[in-house]
Amino acid sequence: MANAPRILITGGAGFVGTNLAKHLLARGANVRILDALMRSGSERNLEWLASRYPVLEVMRGDVRDRSVVTEAVAGIDHIFHLAAQVAVTSSLVEPRLDFEINALGTLNLLEAARACAKPPSIIFSSTNKVYGVLPDVQVRASDKRYVPVDETLRANGIDERRPLDFHSPYGCSKGAAEQYVLDYSRSFGLKAVVFRMSCIYGPHQHGNEDQGWVAHFVRSAAADSPVTIYGDGKQVRDALFVDDLVDAFERARESIDRLSGQAFNLGGGVGSTVSLLELIDHIERLTGRRLRTSFDLWRVGDQRYYVSDVSRFSKATGWHVRTNLETGLKALCEWFDIATQRIDPAGTRRSREETAGRKARP
Repeated sequence: MANAPRILITGGAGFVGTNLAKHLLARGANVRILDALMRSGSERNLEWLASRYPVLEVMRGDVRDRSVVTEAVAGIDHIFHLAAQVAVTSSLVEPRLDFEINALGTLNLLEAARACAKPPSIIFSSTNKVYGVLPDVQVRASDKRYVPVDETLRANGIDERRPLDFHSPYGCSKGAAEQYVLDYSRSFGLKAVVFRMSCIYGPHQHGNEDQGWVAHFVRSAAADSPVTIYGDGKQVRDALFVDDLVDAFERARESIDRLSGQAFNLGGGVGSTVSLLELIDHIERLTGRRLRTSFDLWRVGDQRYYVSDVSRFSKATGWHVRTNLETGLKALCEWFDIATQRIDPAGTRRSREETAGRKARP
């Protein structure tokens, strides 16, 4: 398509990137993916995309490499910057690697964009972890979840007026990166928007114990593998199905002139909350299989309650959540059944070995 937008997705072979690329390619956009293929499952996602969309342009490369990033950005109209080190646990083991990918990689991208004769617009995926552990949010425990004591918080969730309070190297690196994105909009006029995202789930998510806990639970149930829950399982998140996130990305891109320089909380909101224990109940009902669980200590940066107030972005764009948790989980379970059938027997055995004894964190 002659006038189709030219779009770069960094981390495009990841879970969110795959779903976003599928959406854009199906609508005729020219899509380029930059991905280092470091995360398990990314190669399978890329193979799936390439087999269905031969026009997809793929660059295998790392955002830490300035020359590669400069090449990837050339000729691009818009960037979805999703490439990241995504696990709190990994950031505690290798803080420098976490910083280099998340903070330095983002700076490389911003500098490459700024150097363009016509700088592309940028949407950056940040995280709710920039708000820290929320020590002042008082909660009471019910049978299977924590509930905020404050009625306003319970009714609306956490909004963007919440002070930033980076916890863990991951929180620091993503927080620093998003602040660079916002400041490059202010200082250099780049058109950029930040999403502070909550729990995203859906097809093509190869979740594990460190990140992607909804998919990890479903995968473990399918493989009859045990999971270990950090904390008591009553911690609550707002779950957002990936199709709704893709819709939000597109609305932000279409309104980038008006939204530029702003950060928005994005998740399922108060209508899509779930605790770990409640999620287990959902999965067991959908799969007909019991998920074997054990418990361990709370971990650094754990939030007992985080639910996004998405009203600001909704008012700005008309976006709203369309997919309820039951529908989204059913779609994820169905995808896992299909994905398992595509793997050879040895791959299936490896997958089950990989999931055995894994630990989950939201």
